[in-house]
Amino acid sequence: MPPSNDHWNPTPPPDSDLDDHGVTLKGQALAGKEIALLVCGGIAAIKAPLLARELRRQGAGVTVFVSEEALRYTTVDSLAWSSDRPVITTLSARSEHLSGRTPFDACLVAPATYNTLNKFRHGIADSLLTTFLASALGKQERGQTQILVAPTLHGSMHNGILIESLNQLQDLGITVIPPLQAEGKDLLPDLEEIVMRTARALSHSRLRGQAVLVTGGPTPVPLDGIRRLTNRFTGQLGVEIAKALWLSGAEVKLILGQSGLLPPSWLPHVIVPDYASYHSSVLETLASQPYQAGIFSAAVADYAPAQVFDGKLPSGQQEMVFKLAPTAKVIQEVRSQFPELALISFKFEQNLSHAALMEIAQSRLAQGHAAVVANRAEEQTHEQAHEQVAWLVSPGEKEQRLQGKAGIAQALCHWLENHLIQRPGQWV
Repeated sequence: MPPSNDHWNPTPPPDSDLDDHGVTLKGQALAGKEIALLVCGGIAAIKAPLLARELRRQGAGVTVFVSEEALRYTTVDSLAWSSDRPVITTLSARSEHLSGRTPFDACLVAPATYNTLNKFRHGIADSLLTTFLASALGKQERGQTQILVAPTLHGSMHNGILIESLNQLQDLGITVIPPLQAEGKDLLPDLEEIVMRTARALSHSRLRGQAVLVTGGPTPVPLDGIRRLTNRFTGQLGVEIAKALWLSGAEVKLILGQSGLLPPSWLPHVIVPDYASYHSSVLETLASQPYQAGIFSAAVADYAPAQVFDGKLPSGQQEMVFKLAPTAKVIQEVRSQFPELALISFKFEQNLSHAALMEIAQSRLAQGHAAVVANRAEEQTHEQAHEQVAWLVSPGEKEQRLQGKAGIAQALCHWLENHLIQRPGQWV
């Protein structure tokens, strides 16, 4: 009798180079940053050890400050294990709230309770956490740290006093991380969102506050009420670009063609189902407010059926013939209607030499594109065949080889930073 699918062969796990407290890095969004994690006495404190680990997975060093009330829901041992550092539970003659010789880049209060938020707003410093925050506010006013708070509380406590306090704290420059509002409560959002918002708050990029539109994914065209023509692109690169820009502090909007890929909830985005929706969404978005740059990585449909069948085409036919007509070139309309926009377009080709690809990129620059990201299906690395290889081409500069979606995203951020001059909306 064959073994059941539920039977597990209990072999030991593979060896790891990590020590017992080590974490596997997911990214470098907080590399080299020191974070003070302040844990208030709410039930969400049970997630604090996991949050400390998540911060470390982005390269941060984490020191935990925990209130006596919070230790009803978590423990010093779990916080020390997850942060790999001693936990601060009381103020002593060492003046822990003054940060010592290692200043904190960010002070993150998560969870932040009703009591602590209102005390902080009114300048009350009568506990470990509120005293720390009083000192941190002075440091933030001198540009030495950033304070973030993640409110968690029952919906009935979300009253006028709290709203006033949160608005006042934001007026003081403190970042309020929007809670996940569900089940009648303000809940702690996903840990990834807290970490990413912390990284965004620490960005000193010249892109901070600049409005950038990013597009990605396919733009299907309908054959009938059920079927559609599309391509194999998912939009993952567009998501990576939008995330990198958002982390830099840019005001990003992502327009993503529908492919089944869902961006993180914290990334501003809209998912469009087809070419027509993509076309209108791009033009309406650019007309809604001034955008400094647009990065167009969407795989836009070049052709659409001249006639769409109303309903569902009957199956079982020996042959179906469709007449296709060219779609309007969205990039050309954008260039015509928004000439001040720094337009970065993508060009994908197959069965084409590198030299021919570069000629196409140069022709786009001659049409007024600020830069072009060009790639060929044939070009990939032997070591990492799955890694996307592309070339960044811009006027007067040597073409730059890029590898991997994250590499392409970072290169575009750096290019925009280097070409942004002091006057808002002006590019060189």
